[in-house]
Amino acid sequence: MSNLSSFPITRRWPAQNPDVIQLYSAPTPNGVKVSIMLEETGLPYEPHYINIGENETWGPEFLSLNPNGKIPAIIDPKGPDGQPLGLFESGAILIYLADKAGKFLSTEPALRYQTIQWVFFQMAAIGPMFGQLGFFHKFAGREFEDKRPLERYRAESQRLLGVLETRLSDREWLMGHDYTIADIATLGWVRNLIGFYEARDIVRFDELKHVPAWLDRGLSRPAVQRGLEIPKRPN
Repeated sequence: MSNLSSFPITRRWPAQNPDVIQLYSAPTPNGVKVSIMLEETGLPYEPHYINIGENETWGPEFLSLNPNGKIPAIIDPKGPDGQPLGLFESGAILIYLADKAGKFLSTEPALRYQTIQWVFFQMAAIGPMFGQLGFFHKFAGREFEDKRPLERYRAESQRLLGVLETRLSDREWLMGHDYTIADIATLGWVRNLIGFYEARDIVRFDELKHVPAWLDRGLSRPAVQRGLEIPKRPN
């Protein structure tokens, strides 16, 4: 049995099965990237719900694994050298899990780096822009008299959807015929933008053709459907 006692986070969220990957997350667009990936690969794991609304990521136990205080994070008890490995940042975790499982990331060098560039596109552009639009459109930002921040993020989010629309105009998935970590990284954010953030109309989502079809294809995957609900929120 693996010994995870060197990770303080396991004292706050004990591992029932320390021999499998420990996932510390919540069903947010960033969080579900990893739960979807774990469901898609079939790698055994144990999810732990982190209540970001109660600021649990800012406690010393969580910060010991991710000093940036954000979900998701993982511990793999069987890391590359056979020793436990802790990781944070969803993009890094996706690449690690893809390599571990041998799935959803090509080993052919050019395709591998091209896939990673689309993961970084999500990390650097889609996530931050869609998140800011959600704040200014749905949450406290809507109370601001100055509407220029909302318009800035609306326009940029619409532009980014256009980048995806062009990319998907002649392919089923972001990398062509193969479903990859680039799709896994991006699906939850597009779903959240038009769903939870209620921005469908202001970004003119229904004027697009290829992005909605891609989103439907992704959301129809059983592993995606499961991963979107993991870890389950407490009742």
